[in-house]
Amino acid sequence: MNASMPLPSRLHHTAAVTRDLEATRAFYEDLLGLPLIATWCEKETLLGKQRTYCHAFFGIGDGGALAFFQFADPADHAELAPDMPFCLFQHQAYKVDAETQAAIKARVLAAGYGEPRFMELEHGYCHSIYITDPNGCIIEFTVDSKLGEDIAPARRASAHADLERWLAGDHTPNNILR
Repeated sequence: MNASMPLPSRLHHTAAVTRDLEATRAFYEDLLGLPLIATWCEKETLLGKQRTYCHAFFGIGDGGALAFFQFADPADHAELAPDMPFCLFQHQAYKVDAETQAAIKARVLAAGYGEPRFMELEHGYCHSIYITDPNGCIIEFTVDSKLGEDIAPARRASAHADLERWLAGDHTPNNILR
């Protein structure tokens, strides 16, 4: 990576499509505590066809947002947002402190989000909870460990070599924190 290459300052938003914006709003705002900060009702030509949709944004602490589209016409949804199967490896992860993570965990478990919609993992470098929203999107709330912060410079220094080694077929784990 070119050290002089400018980096994005923060996440602006992620976007997903929902069939039910009210269920999505209730999950993100009422359960997780992310406030609804903007709703844009739109009608425009997208991919050669006039489409009507609503775009709702839920705020996160750094000024970024989670955004969800709902199309008025179910045919637009089918064309532009085919349903995806559950996949743990496609998710959004947000850094939180331990107190915030514990509060979110308590709320989602009290609301009945047990397995498979809730999962908790100790990665060594961080501790994460994963929650599946009403749309099948997975949200991760992670607390970095002190050990992870301490080893971060070494991981950064060896990142390219570790990737080359793995791509060459040496799949030896390098996570000494687990």
